[in-house]
Amino acid sequence: MVSSSSGAQVLVASNRGPVSYALGEDGTLTSRRGGGGLVSGLSAIGPDAGAVWVCAALGDGDREAARRAAAGDGLLDPGDTGGQSVRMLDIAPEVFADAYNGVANSVLWFVHHLLYQTPLEPAFDADFRSQWASYEAYNAAFADALAEAAAPGAAVLVQDYHLTLVPGLLRERRPDLRIGHFSHTPWAPPDYFRLLPDDVAAEVLRGILGGDRAAFLTHRWAAAFAECCAVVLGAEVARDGDAGLRVTYEGRTTRLGVHGLGADADFLRERSRQPDVDERLADLRGQIGTGEDGAPRKTIVRVDRTELSKNIVRGLQAYRRLLTDRPEWRGRVVHIAFAYPSRQDLAVYRQYTEEVGRLAEEINDEFGTDGWLPVVLHVKDDFARSLAAYRLADVALVNPIRDGMNLVAKEVPVVSEAGCALVLSREAGACAELAEDALVVNPYDIGGTAEALHAALTMPLDERAERAKRLAAAATALPPAQWFLEQLRALRG
Repeated sequence: MVSSSSGAQVLVASNRGPVSYALGEDGTLTSRRGGGGLVSGLSAIGPDAGAVWVCAALGDGDREAARRAAAGDGLLDPGDTGGQSVRMLDIAPEVFADAYNGVANSVLWFVHHLLYQTPLEPAFDADFRSQWASYEAYNAAFADALAEAAAPGAAVLVQDYHLTLVPGLLRERRPDLRIGHFSHTPWAPPDYFRLLPDDVAAEVLRGILGGDRAAFLTHRWAAAFAECCAVVLGAEVARDGDAGLRVTYEGRTTRLGVHGLGADADFLRERSRQPDVDERLADLRGQIGTGEDGAPRKTIVRVDRTELSKNIVRGLQAYRRLLTDRPEWRGRVVHIAFAYPSRQDLAVYRQYTEEVGRLAEEINDEFGTDGWLPVVLHVKDDFARSLAAYRLADVALVNPIRDGMNLVAKEVPVVSEAGCALVLSREAGACAELAEDALVVNPYDIGGTAEALHAALTMPLDERAERAKRLAAAATALPPAQWFLEQLRALRG
């Protein structure tokens, strides 16, 4: 199947699109636009590029919007999408749920973030096989839509672990296209990746190798992918000049690239000075208060979703250890912890969110006084409040078990007013760029993290400011629009 020459010259495919819809009782649809690197990137290439974004309908409002669009030209109302051409796929809810929650978030995410308790899990039974069939059908729906929408020779950028099979499926349908895949997660080493059933592990790798390029956030994740291809598929891996690696399998060569997504400095600095952020900053300062000597208390800030890989529980345990081992900090420091609930339709995430709340309360009960709350915990997502916390951070704590990049580690140094110290897990992708000026920790080591927090709190202000300046420069080296355009140029080149 080959599309007509009137098709799109640039296409992006991702599970989540740039807009979501709420369906009112009277049948009205209300749209809400999102942000992020893809939105910035598509905006950067301009309206004349003929770009189309293909995404999935995530809820009832999205599905209704997709059905109404299908009655016309198949595209959502550009008034809802900021002028971008968006096709939203109305995939059957049960197929979507199996693919998204059953496989992408409960299997592939767990594998790449090394999250399984292997004495008990995983167990790939008949239920998994049914869910895997849905994952295949979900990926096929994307491949069909992209094949139909693409002009001859178009460039297609496929995003993330939800859509690992799409490049190979699309290659079968449209061998004329330039196809790239980008992984926003880490990539598991071969021994852990092979927890997957052999045929599934091979299918995931073959799917991505259907592309002309496969790109990652760090060289570490790219090398792990290449090693998996060699071990699982017997593929040939070779150096691709100074550019990176290439993988050859069944007569096709896929080049591997690295694009370390950075923070959008201009947006963050402008947005963080808006009145709603000022208002939340004043509220936070009121919650933090001052010490017995009247001096402002120091702040340790973390902003995360209650995602298992973010390691919030060990972060709280390290803070408790700091207060236990270094009693001089009692009454003089506050841990501002924003833990925004994530994936609450999965029981293990609900339990983790509850544990975060329980531990924060335990620390406050153990150490708190009438004038001092050691942990200020917020669980309602509020971007303006997050930016306010960035502004007043003395220390940023970013200690994931494993993370593809972690933009919070890059955003806080950009926004912090006095320059913050960064305590950073060595397992975050951002560590590859920020390690020189961060205090790097083993995310499993509670005592080591507590000592790093102490070192960060006692760091001289001039050293802290200089480090923060260098962190901000490294963090913004590849802002979202440039990150997207760099991938597009590499794919076309």
